[in-house]
Amino acid sequence: MKLAEALILRKEMQEKAIYLENRIKNNINGQEGEKPFEDPVKLISEFKDLQKDLTTLIQRINKTNAETKFSKNMTIADAIVERDGLNKISTSLRSFANTASEIQIRYSLSEIKQVCYIDVPKLQKEIDEIGKKSRELDTEIQSLNWNVDLL
Repeated sequence: MKLAEALILRKEMQEKAIYLENRIKNNINGQEGEKPFEDPVKLISEFKDLQKDLTTLIQRINKTNAETKFSKNMTIADAIVERDGLNKISTSLRSFANTASEIQIRYSLSEIKQVCYIDVPKLQKEIDEIGKKSRELDTEIQSLNWNVDLL
């Protein structure tokens, strides 16, 4: 199985676990004398088995990411952390730019005037550059995922 296939399977299993949780919650309680639509004990057992399999799959994915070279100095895990860090910076800088770009309305000349202490166009350019780096890194990660066998 390729790493990319394992990542798709992980997502499907995580979604199924959420679906099972909801089914369990919907069948735990009911009116006295009536039977639930589904046996919650069986559903809980199925949920536990699924979670055990999901844990094993995630461990294999993590092992593969940690041991597979992405570049000379980085593993896939390092590249993922790098990408996530770039995304966090980009998200925060975008929030700062939005705050700085808010229009200040003064109703009278006696109100205190608000000023911006950052160069928004310069910040916007930096956001675009970081976004591009993140997308390029993500593309390389995704490409490698289809060529690496799951450990």
